[in-house]
Amino acid sequence: MRTFTLIWFGQLISSIGSYMTEFALTLWVWEMTGSATALALVSFFSQLARIPITLVAGLIVDRFNRKRLMMLGDGVAALATVGIALLYLTDNLHIWHLYGAATLNGGFGQVQSLAYQTSISTLVPPSQLTRANSMNSAVHYGAAIFGPALAGVLYPQIGLLGIAGIDLVSFGGAIATLLLCHIPQPPPRPNANLETRFAKLTFGFREVWRQPSLRALLVISTLFWFFHDVGGAVYDPMILARSNGSAQVLASTASAAGMGGVVGAMVLSLWGGPKRRVRGMVAGFIGAGLSKTVFGLGRSPQVWVPAQFCSSLNFPLLGSSETALWMTQIAPDHQGRVFAANAVVQQVVSAGATLIAGPLADRVLEPAMQSSGRLADLFSPILVTGAGAGMALLYVITSIGLLLIGIVGYAIPQLRRVEAGGSKFRLEP
Repeated sequence: MRTFTLIWFGQLISSIGSYMTEFALTLWVWEMTGSATALALVSFFSQLARIPITLVAGLIVDRFNRKRLMMLGDGVAALATVGIALLYLTDNLHIWHLYGAATLNGGFGQVQSLAYQTSISTLVPPSQLTRANSMNSAVHYGAAIFGPALAGVLYPQIGLLGIAGIDLVSFGGAIATLLLCHIPQPPPRPNANLETRFAKLTFGFREVWRQPSLRALLVISTLFWFFHDVGGAVYDPMILARSNGSAQVLASTASAAGMGGVVGAMVLSLWGGPKRRVRGMVAGFIGAGLSKTVFGLGRSPQVWVPAQFCSSLNFPLLGSSETALWMTQIAPDHQGRVFAANAVVQQVVSAGATLIAGPLADRVLEPAMQSSGRLADLFSPILVTGAGAGMALLYVITSIGLLLIGIVGYAIPQLRRVEAGGSKFRLEP
């Protein structure tokens, strides 16, 4: 666990810097456009780039040195930040530049993320997989606490350029920790070179689809992330629209999300996770759906902050449980391609979710939820009409979808049988 912890710390530092830059750019885009679609398109282009890269990322991660791939991903992200900073410095930064940077980061970031994810099972023993994955949740949520909070304070003082400089320093810290660590490579598979290129590319899909329990796991998790990402695409603009563009309110909800996630990850690390990981996953789905429904119905930070905290409590549980399920059912030398296949499916769905969310909010639900809109009379007792009400309605609908997916998950027999035979492989640290 010592090597994993050192790498984990480097990723935490890097993630804080990235969250600061992301927060600052969100404010910049909203100031320039005031459009939910513009913000959603940044996420869309990031997901769009990941889809073709992920088709071959599994082969790359299973064949090449994973430590170097992780360093490559961090290096490319640092170069993208330098490009944005230079364009901003010369007053040439436009929204389409962010789409280009998101595309570049999405592609290389997918390889970096997959290399990191598949290295976990070679660094920690099987009994520690849920704990290690909960620590990874703490990276995301810990950065979500400090990144927006620091950016909210520093943005008026040092601007986008200064925050980009901090981000570059954080990338240097992540690369330095990787240089100090040894990451074991899984042994090569027998007869790997005898497989055709098509067989290699499709192996992950075939491996999942031939097992009904794994197929059910992929379908239920993909549906969850579809509804999650539709709501997530309108999250920032909804808050900004309903708070008169307040950076402090947006930062407070982001920090609440981070705090909830860190608390959830700490509890899970101490606890070790449920014995039945499927139950942990679907319980997390239900808890997230309930909390997000309350969040969408809220009209002020007094509701948003505690609801977001409660929502994020569930994500270390559901995410760690799901990841541990895959790791115990798939051999280490197959994980790169299987995880990549799963990622392709979920990224296609996620890209579609973010692509439809912005226009649906801007062109349909927002006008309909104005005081004279068609939906205003129906939902005005629940959601205050005006700016952001249409996005809030969409957020509530998708949150109820998360709740229903969790409830349905309990009733799927194939899903319950994922762990019937226990761990299929002995994973050596």
